Amino acid sequence: MEISASDRELITVMRQYFAAKSELEGLKEHLEAARQAAGEAVGVFYDPRQNVEHAADLERSHRLRGEMASLMKRAEAWGRTASTDDRHDRSQAEPEDWQSFEKRADSFFGS
Repeated sequence: MEISASDRELITVMRQYFAAKSELEGLKEHLEAARQAAGEAVGVFYDPRQNVEHAADLERSHRLRGEMASLMKRAEAWGRTASTDDRHDRSQAEPEDWQSFEKRADSFFGS
């Protein structure tokens, strides 16, 4: 099975997505543990303006979410393109398939 350049691009995008997701999950666990240890309220702790100590991690988590959303949009665009290409390929193949079926039926039933 040969992988097209488009398929390789999707694989790359999805690898980046899952790497960002993994990093975000680790970051969220770290931040939540720090919040609980500090006994801070959620609204205060997760506000980078009020939590200078963890502001860089909070901003990184926001960037990762944005990166994941962007990567997923790229994957969705790939999916729409692939789906359109598949429909186009099938619509072009159907008349030939139908014609060959008709020829076989004609020869079988003696039309």
